[in-house]
Amino acid sequence: MPKNRNTFSSDASAALRAWGRRAASRAVHRGWRWVQQAGAVTAEHPGPYRFRRIGPATRLAFPLGTVFGERWIELGDHCIIGEQVTLTAGMMPGLDLGPDPVLRLGNGVVLGRGSHVVASQPVTFGDDVFCGPYVYVTSDNHSYDDPHQPIGRQWPRSAPVSIGSGSWLGTGAVILPGARLGRNVVVAAGAVVRGEVPDHAVVAGAPAKVVRRWEAATGWIPPLRTAPPVPIPSEMTADQLKALAEPPSLPDADH
Repeated sequence: MPKNRNTFSSDASAALRAWGRRAASRAVHRGWRWVQQAGAVTAEHPGPYRFRRIGPATRLAFPLGTVFGERWIELGDHCIIGEQVTLTAGMMPGLDLGPDPVLRLGNGVVLGRGSHVVASQPVTFGDDVFCGPYVYVTSDNHSYDDPHQPIGRQWPRSAPVSIGSGSWLGTGAVILPGARLGRNVVVAAGAVVRGEVPDHAVVAGAPAKVVRRWEAATGWIPPLRTAPPVPIPSEMTADQLKALAEPPSLPDADH
């Protein structure tokens, strides 16, 4: 004979479990947001890190990636450093790199989530350099001169790197030792850059090559394929921009 089941009790129990899961989820997300806020690194709240300089309004999101050699790292004003970003000066922690900074970020630099900046020679970012996620910038590269030694055990080749102000590095771009990028350079996603890149150039590929360049006399060569975006009017307020982003309300179904 089938046993009688209390349907009301079963439904109440399922509803209680669902409520418990929702409450736990909300608590976890609230707790994680609190941890992210508390763990962020700023000039006012540097945590365990002692950078050579952290400019005002600069923020390193929590959790950080690998960070060492802070005494030789300068971070400009109003920089945004995403989660899991690695910033290192020197081949390993505990080295004396001398009196001068090794890694410098200008003002307004953005490093996307998961990016790596590894410097034992000077690495310099100009102002307003924007990087997508998982960008890799390094002054050091493995050498393989000796065919009888593991590559990872051979002393790397190193050279300074500079990235000009106003440049944009797309997702997964790799900037190798000795690279010198001019002003307002666009590096396509996944490009591998070495050597010198002129001002106002677009580079793509591995190894990266110039695929478009701006000249004062001729403009962009080859020409851009799309019209430039319409700029936001200077008189538009933040509330007006927010209203534009909100979806339009649906008409009342009763009318």
